[in-house]
Amino acid sequence: MAAISDKQLSDSEKIEIITRFILHAPPGEFRDVVNDVRQLLNDDQLLKEKASSVFSQHIKDQLTPVSVQTVQNKTLITEHNELESDRYFDPRSQLSFKYDNLKETVSEYQPWTPDPISEGWRSALDDVWSKYCADRYPNGVSAVFGFSRNGNISLTACIECHTFQHKNFCNGKWRSVWSLSFPGMGSRAELKGAIKVQVHYFEDGNVQLFSVKDYSKPIAITNEKQLAEDIKQLIEESEDDYQTAICDNYQTMSESTFKALRRALPVLKGRLDWNRIVNYTIGNELKPYKV
Repeated sequence: MAAISDKQLSDSEKIEIITRFILHAPPGEFRDVVNDVRQLLNDDQLLKEKASSVFSQHIKDQLTPVSVQTVQNKTLITEHNELESDRYFDPRSQLSFKYDNLKETVSEYQPWTPDPISEGWRSALDDVWSKYCADRYPNGVSAVFGFSRNGNISLTACIECHTFQHKNFCNGKWRSVWSLSFPGMGSRAELKGAIKVQVHYFEDGNVQLFSVKDYSKPIAITNEKQLAEDIKQLIEESEDDYQTAICDNYQTMSESTFKALRRALPVLKGRLDWNRIVNYTIGNELKPYKV
């Protein structure tokens, strides 16, 4: 891959192009894209100074799963548990840690104290949410984050599930984020969610699917355990509807859209006898040329 010529673009224009490449890196291919843009830019110092923040943004957008202290205890790297630049917290272990975006490693553990007002609500939802994730997404990782501000309690529940099969030229990821903010028991609020599905197939080509679906559901705030169950129920119904719609859409495409792309009959309005055409072709090639 040829480097970007200094005579063609300014540094700011180069970084803008590189940023787009990195932010749109398909799931499971972040390192591949970074290595490619390094060759394209051919200036590691410029990449480190101007584009390093984009690495962090991509990692958070992808809800990157990481192990905290043990392989069994996993959490997600998101904007919802970010403390400062490249430092995050895990509510389950009550630890904060530093994450290296390029090496993909966790280090520098420190104790972290949860928000006392929201922790009971968060913990109750986390119990239900982790079971829900295990039942529906065998390879998925879940996390629930909570905080309070100006008398309101905010909860955010996330799930990430991926399949990376580089050898089969196919990578895919499911992401869902659901958020809720409320003043306390006896109130009503809106549960807002977003489901994102991204698949990249790149054998002898480059085909991508990127689907986003937003939701907003009214919910009553009762008590901690009941709210957790109600949230899970609403999300389960929404995700079932979404997955059914995706399956129906592909069925429709298979039965009508793809067929419409093919001509049923040639211009002659009759089906071609391919064997006869081959024989005609061979016959013509064998005819002696007229002098």
